[in-house]
Amino acid sequence: MEATKRRTPEACEFMPSDYFDQLKVEEIFGNDAPIELDLGCGDGSFLIAMAKQYPERNFLGVERLLGRVKKVSRKAEKAGLTNCKVLRLESKYVVEYLFPAESIDRLHLLCPDPWPKARHHRRRLVQQDFLECLHKAIKPGGEFCFKTDHPEYYEWVCEEMDTFKKFTKQEWNDDTFFYPKTDFQLQWEAEGKSMHQLRYSK
Repeated sequence: MEATKRRTPEACEFMPSDYFDQLKVEEIFGNDAPIELDLGCGDGSFLIAMAKQYPERNFLGVERLLGRVKKVSRKAEKAGLTNCKVLRLESKYVVEYLFPAESIDRLHLLCPDPWPKARHHRRRLVQQDFLECLHKAIKPGGEFCFKTDHPEYYEWVCEEMDTFKKFTKQEWNDDTFFYPKTDFQLQWEAEGKSMHQLRYSK
């Protein structure tokens, strides 16, 4: 039987040499600059804007849908960004298994699926086991930023973080720092929905 061929990645797509071993983070971008993760990066609008604004930092988008990965990679290449890449993989797996302890400077979880039905709440990413992995992976002083348009999911995350107790809630106003809106946020605000945001530090 012919061996399965390894898919050829886009120019700005990152593919680990081994998906079952921890990454050597400096190998992703070829340097040791601070790294930020955007879990579920969608069309990459937030990721690209952040990489343009902060050229001294590295930005890795995580997205499981191949079409989106290719689209974001092409956007980053067209913009000439060397500090922006995208990885096709499940978000939880990336945080739990790929990144070494104290290696992530900031993690963004923006407008994730709220799984609104009670029987689906177990599918929500923010749970105690995920927070444990996140706390391990984030550097001391690093941050976790969360946004949602779903009030009940916002309350859920507040409760999960209060239960976890290992992060410190920080002030986050619109002028705290540069923070572009995602495609989902722009869409939902156009529909009259309000965004809820949380920022925590380790």
